[in-house]
Amino acid sequence: MLIAVILLVQASVVVPAAEQPVAPYTQSDANAGATPFTNDRLWRAFHGEAGVSRIVEDLVARNQNDPRISDIFKNQDLVRLRRVLKEQFCYILGGGCSYTGRDMRAAHKDMGIQRADMAALVENLQAAMRVERVPFAAQNHLLAKLAPMHREVVER
Repeated sequence: MLIAVILLVQASVVVPAAEQPVAPYTQSDANAGATPFTNDRLWRAFHGEAGVSRIVEDLVARNQNDPRISDIFKNQDLVRLRRVLKEQFCYILGGGCSYTGRDMRAAHKDMGIQRADMAALVENLQAAMRVERVPFAAQNHLLAKLAPMHREVVER
């Protein structure tokens, strides 16, 4: 019975037209890598859906143009990346979204991500949050939620 439910959930996943399909996986908010904040205070500090969207767009562009990490983003499905990052931030920040992406280990498998790559990405995220004028304390709250994910993402 459980297998039938999993197959039904996987079969009902709709891939947006511009995204590349991925191997089937079980969708779960637990895949987001962190538990959400219990209220929407930080969601509001990030200026809601529009603010998170601007941050993600800026972050992805910075990462693509950053010579330290741009190679990681070559040949990646950036349409899917933008969508799942927006979902992940919305979910974690208490915006009421569900996360439909893969778990952190599966999403970053075989990408060869190192600690220095994560540091560059965090710098780019901080810059994108500053441009959006997210208060410093709110930035730190999100970064604290994201930080433990390095264990699932960084390959030693």
